[in-house]
Amino acid sequence: MKINGPNQTNFNPYKNQIQKQNEVKKEINKKDQIEISSHAKQLQENEKPNAKRAAYVQEIKNAVESGEYKINHEKTAQKMIDFWSKK
Repeated sequence: MKINGPNQTNFNPYKNQIQKQNEVKKEINKKDQIEISSHAKQLQENEKPNAKRAAYVQEIKNAVESGEYKINHEKTAQKMIDFWSKK
């Protein structure tokens, strides 16, 4: 007694599952890509810091590195209170 007919040799009940696994593998191999528009690039160039601001920031960095930077604790505390009390 034959359960499978003579033309059923290529029958694979897991064929759909194997195809789905292959599709998932293809999706995993895809890489994220980003493309920045020319308008966004122009906005980035326009927002570069000016020379005075860059010099001020560098001055603070140098003071911090040399240990000469003094923190005004009262002013810092007041700014924190003002920030957190806004609603």
